Amino acid sequence: MKKLINQTTELNTVVSLADDLRRLGIKSDMTLLVHTSLSKIGWVNGGAAALVEALFNVVDKESGTLVMPTHTSDLSEPSKWEDPSVPKSWWPVIRETMPAYDPKTTPCPYMGVVPDLFRTYPDVLRSDHPTVSFAARGKDAKDIVSNHTLDFGLGEHSPLKKLYDKNALVLAIGTDYDASTAMHLGEYRAPNAETMEEGAPRIVDGQRVWQTFKDIELEEEHFLIVGYQLEEDGRVKTGKIGNAVAKLYPVKDAVDYSARFFTTHRSFTRN
Repeated sequence: MKKLINQTTELNTVVSLADDLRRLGIKSDMTLLVHTSLSKIGWVNGGAAALVEALFNVVDKESGTLVMPTHTSDLSEPSKWEDPSVPKSWWPVIRETMPAYDPKTTPCPYMGVVPDLFRTYPDVLRSDHPTVSFAARGKDAKDIVSNHTLDFGLGEHSPLKKLYDKNALVLAIGTDYDASTAMHLGEYRAPNAETMEEGAPRIVDGQRVWQTFKDIELEEEHFLIVGYQLEEDGRVKTGKIGNAVAKLYPVKDAVDYSARFFTTHRSFTRN
């Protein structure tokens, strides 16, 4: 914490963060897909709760909508785990004993402290996908998180498609384009994606079951290139939230540019 305080030139509070959001161009009636790196902001009085409150103060839940990815990559097929992998003899036991996904209680620690806190608020809803769920608060929250299909969870029947249709914006606070979840929809729209089988534990008819489902090989390592193309074309607005560089750009642009890129640049292609 001492290092974080020393790197902070001005105290960050709920009020100052809300002011920064408004200076960036955030309006009360916007629909935002939010990515955050709290540490990049500097020391914040109140931590993650202060940033969430600032977002609530700026985006009105009666006229706007906040959405955050609450993905749970740890609820997945153990045979595909890498860095680290686990012994093959563990795989069946992991499948049998892994706690089932619950939209109300399953944490998303790998997504960061802000979305993991955001999902717990009483007026926040969460989609029912065991690995790539989204949480939302506001006017269109119920519509955005409903009917999230198990197969191809970031594709045409996911919250990303609804955000695309609603002309939502990506708000990236201290994160780069390699964390831009919206660009995954572009991967699905590009032709010749390699499909694979995944698995995760869910509750179905009151019983815990291990369900398998289809997905594509994702390649977010190329998203930086897509993002830089967005910047070159003047599609990204930048500013500061505390010490963090913040970027604001349309979901539609992120998806369309990604689809265009992956149409000709795929590492994994269908045979």
